[in-house]
Amino acid sequence: ISFSDSKYTYIISLTEETKNYVTAPFEARFPNTNQAQNCFQNHLDLTRLCQTKGQDVAPSEWYQRVYKSLCPLSWFLSLHLAKWDDQIEAGSFPGKI
Repeated sequence: ISFSDSKYTYIISLTEETKNYVTAPFEARFPNTNQAQNCFQNHLDLTRLCQTKGQDVAPSEWYQRVYKSLCPLSWFLSLHLAKWDDQIEAGSFPGKI
């Protein structure tokens, strides 16, 4: 699958890995259909974990998989999540880390 906008061309390939893909489990704190807050919280949890334990621990893969499955694709394409990482590094991120 490919699509493009004025600056970039995106190619999404469906591989063997995606055939057995499991999405995020139910989270009682976020029972509504809109999962934007759940995406945000899992990104915060991943950031906290990576800052305390490092990125090479198994739970970090789980948090990364969960927030990537919950966050809207448009957030990835608009680099919204990259902006969060930049804000975290600059110390201006609004969430509690």
